[in-house]
Amino acid sequence: MDNAAVRTWEQAWTDALYGEGGFYRRPEGPAGHFATSANGPAADLLAGALLELARRHDLTTIVDVGCGRGELLGALAAQADPSTLLVGVDVVERPSELPARVEWVRSPGGADLPDLGSPTDALVVAHEWLDVVPCPVVEADEHGILRTVLVDATGTEALGDRLDGDDLRWADEHWPGPRSPGDRVEVGRTRDAAYAGLVGRVASGLVVAVDYGHERGTRPAAGTLVGFVDGTSCAPVPDGRCDLTAHVAMDSLGADELRSQREVLRELGVDGTRPPLDLARTDPAGYLADLARASRAAALTGAGPGEFVWASRRVG
Repeated sequence: MDNAAVRTWEQAWTDALYGEGGFYRRPEGPAGHFATSANGPAADLLAGALLELARRHDLTTIVDVGCGRGELLGALAAQADPSTLLVGVDVVERPSELPARVEWVRSPGGADLPDLGSPTDALVVAHEWLDVVPCPVVEADEHGILRTVLVDATGTEALGDRLDGDDLRWADEHWPGPRSPGDRVEVGRTRDAAYAGLVGRVASGLVVAVDYGHERGTRPAAGTLVGFVDGTSCAPVPDGRCDLTAHVAMDSLGADELRSQREVLRELGVDGTRPPLDLARTDPAGYLADLARASRAAALTGAGPGEFVWASRRVG
């Protein structure tokens, strides 16, 4: 282990994603490595669902936080009424290929948020943002005592100081023991603060954070920290060449409501049911179009993305 480069996981993770030359500042963007609900082939259906959600709540602004290179915003711009204000927030400069109507706010990255101008009547969506807000990673030692996990640039780890202060209080309240040696906790204090910070930047509307997550009673004993690069999971190495993500303790965020993506999207009209086979005989083109739509809907509501948790908070 390179002692000269040893840091806490929270520190190393932050630099690896958001520092100079960090993963999210790379020119290809996240979509160059993996497809999500927001940047993959089903983004048009997610955009339609968000527009329907905004309509039901009389919201006239949509803000996409952690929006990558604006893929979802492009889908929103293609469907939204011209009066709907669209705003993207990410760590890079505004991509030149975005539709002119999309406004852009540059963010420092991670939990650090820019001034959003206190939008009113706004639907603020953070799709797979909290899982890349770095957090302390801690591990139980041979006595079951939680200690901070240290890491160097190669991903080699060691146990550091005993956990204390706010992080220990969070762990005791939200991810309690008993703990066996080697059990891990990804301390969600930073995610809670990030969510609260986002809510606090909105004057009125609905704030929704969407992520893979867990709740008390189903916390993963081994933790969930993992890397992703070129469409494949890999060992988490904080060198800026891979994404680093960990599931979110959704029930600690202080949301008004937690629901699965499957449940929310089906309620908003995204249904992966295949069209009736008779349609293939009477309207082959319509059948193929409906089949393609059902396939994209299934990608949003099926195994995996369908288990995303939507944490919603009404403001004002």
